[in-house]
Amino acid sequence: MKRFIISGGGTGGHIFPAISIANAIRQKLPDAEILFVGAEGRMEMERVPAAGYRIVGLPVSGFDRKNMLRNIKVMWNLLRSLRKARGIVRSFRPDVAVGVGGYASAPVLKAAAAAGIPCLIQEQNSYAGVTNKLLARKASLICIAYEGMERFFPKEKIRLTGNPVRQDLLAVAPHAQEAYDFFGFDPAKKTLLIIGGSLGARSINQSVAASLESLSKSNLQIIWQTGKSYIEEARKAATPFASERLLVCDFISRMDYAYAVSDLVVSRAGASSVSEISLLGKALILIPSPNVAEDHQTKNALALVEKDAAVMISDTQAKEQMITQALALLADDEGLRRLSENIKKLAQQHSAERIAEEVIRLASDKK
Repeated sequence: MKRFIISGGGTGGHIFPAISIANAIRQKLPDAEILFVGAEGRMEMERVPAAGYRIVGLPVSGFDRKNMLRNIKVMWNLLRSLRKARGIVRSFRPDVAVGVGGYASAPVLKAAAAAGIPCLIQEQNSYAGVTNKLLARKASLICIAYEGMERFFPKEKIRLTGNPVRQDLLAVAPHAQEAYDFFGFDPAKKTLLIIGGSLGARSINQSVAASLESLSKSNLQIIWQTGKSYIEEARKAATPFASERLLVCDFISRMDYAYAVSDLVVSRAGASSVSEISLLGKALILIPSPNVAEDHQTKNALALVEKDAAVMISDTQAKEQMITQALALLADDEGLRRLSENIKKLAQQHSAERIAEEVIRLASDKK
C-alpha cells in the first residue's frame, strides 16, 4: 500500500486543487493512504475532512509585513512546525510528499526531503513564489500551469500539467436551462458574474456598488458574490435597485450553475480561478489583487492578456473602469466570442489526473 502526504492550504485556491489531486490518486490507487497537513485555524482544517480525508495541523502562519514584532511569534511557530513536520514524516512514512502551496507546504516538504522522501511541488502561478523556488532545489518534480517557468526552476524537473479544478464545475453544460431555473433567470438575457472570493475583494465590491444605477438600467442579469466580509454593506447598497435580475450573495452554493449562465466573468486573478474559467471558456475581466506575494496575480493576468484571452484592469482603476468595460464588452458579441475562444486554447485538460500519475510514478521509482 502506497502512502502520500499532501501539504498546503490557506485558501480555496490551494485546497480545491489539493483535494482534486487526492481524489485522482485514490481513483488510480483505491487502497492508497493519504494524509493532509495544513495550517491550524485555516479553512483546510474543515474542508479536507468534509472531503473524506484525514488532516493534521501545524502552528504555522505567514509573515506580518506591517508589524515586524509579531514575526517573533511567527518564527517561533515556524520552528515548532518544522519539528512537528519531522515527526509526522517519521510516523506516517510517506512514499511521496506533495506541496500545493500555502503555509504548511514548506515545513512538510523540507522535512520529507531531509528524510529522503521524493517531493513534488505544484506551482499554480505564472510567477514562482520564494518558498517554491527554495523548495525546488530538493524537489524531484515541479508541476506547473504556465509556460516559461524555466526561469524559476530546473528545466529537467518541470512538467506542464495545469492546475487541478473542481470537477463538478465541468458537469453542467453552458447555458443549461436548469442553471437559469436555479437563479430564476431568463436564458434570453445576458448574465454578468462578479466574483469577490470567499473573503471578498474591496475594489471589486466598491466598483459594483458605485455602478448599481447603470447596471440596473441595463438589460443584464447580475450575480454579485461579495464574500462574507462585504455582504451587509453590499445588500444595503443594492436595496434601492432590488429586482429579480440582481442577485447579491456572500457565497454561491452552485458555482457550476453560476458559470453556466454567465456570459462574462469579473474576478481576481488567482491561479485556481483562472484555471477554472479557462477550462470553461468564459470571457473574463481580471482585477488582480495587489495584496499578494510578488504581485503574482498581475503576472497571471498578463499571461492571458498577452494571448488576447482576457481583459485586465488594475485594482486602482477598477472603480472607474470595471463596470464601464464590462457593459461595453457585453454589448460586443464578437469580443465575447474572441476572448472565449482564446482562453479555451490556454486551458490544460485533466490536470489532477496528470499530476496523480507523476506522484504515483515517483512512488514506484522510490528506492
